[in-house]
Amino acid sequence: MRRREFIKLAGGAAIGAIAATRRARSQTPKPLRVGMVHPVSPKGVPPSYVAFVGRLRELGYVEGDTLTIEYINLEGHPERYDEAMRELVRRRVDLIFALGQEDNLRAAMAATSTIPIVMMAIGYDPLTSGFVSSLARPTGNVTGIYVLSLEATKKRLQLFKDAFPDLHAAFGFWDFDGAEAWRAAASAAPSLGIALTGIELRDPPYDYERGLQQIAPEFRGALFLPASAVFTSDADRIAAFALGHRMISCLDASPRFVTAGGLMSYGADYVAAARRAAEFADQIARGAKPADLPVEQSTRFTLRLNLKTAKILGITFPPTVLATADEVIE
Repeated sequence: MRRREFIKLAGGAAIGAIAATRRARSQTPKPLRVGMVHPVSPKGVPPSYVAFVGRLRELGYVEGDTLTIEYINLEGHPERYDEAMRELVRRRVDLIFALGQEDNLRAAMAATSTIPIVMMAIGYDPLTSGFVSSLARPTGNVTGIYVLSLEATKKRLQLFKDAFPDLHAAFGFWDFDGAEAWRAAASAAPSLGIALTGIELRDPPYDYERGLQQIAPEFRGALFLPASAVFTSDADRIAAFALGHRMISCLDASPRFVTAGGLMSYGADYVAAARRAAEFADQIARGAKPADLPVEQSTRFTLRLNLKTAKILGITFPPTVLATADEVIE
């Protein structure tokens, strides 16, 4: 495609999106019933869902009046996605918020071709996976946010290496929610000179101590974890686990991980992405069609460092890494 043609196409998509937003804003929103399914949430509703609902409140929705949330927690049984999505359809939801892994969106699309679906795609590309025909004009009943988490995983591993140039071996855990991200890290590790090994954890709550015993001693000095709903919920436990074993650690963009004593984290701002997804839901509730709302790519990423933990471990971050940090705990 020629550059001029691309600009014309992109401009047309942008104008269409603006027109759709204006039409949506001209409509008074009807009471909204939102369906959500989450694979596991050991400590209650996850932060992304809280942010999604919070943004809807800011937009004028009132729970128990103009907003109803139908929330299903799979409690660590992702094989129940299809059943859960069919249940949401039976509950006559007006919209489904499909956050997280590919199975969530796939189950939602299998359950309905008419109910609007706002996705927050993490760990997969909705275009290459065939869930939307185009980012500019997604068609069908799906739109939302595409979080570039696989690219962030590779970047996180690069930053881990930048912070510790002598890092040559590391280990990690992965689960059903972080499988794709783990594969992305494993594929990038050799080019960085890192031998990366790991094991799959199942049936939360996870026993990290038991998992560590399955890792060869030469890998135990550095912990690298992919994005996972369980790991995010377990941020406090993982931080204590890593610090207790005096290992350097790097997790996805969880503020709680670094605040609780984790060494460093990097990844997409899921809270900001969820808030934007809520704005998609609002536009649809006001009359916009999903096909008229281009899929947006979330490009906001955050690097957090904990200098207190670094001091305890007797290490320092290179000035170049400190200079790129978005948040530093001293």
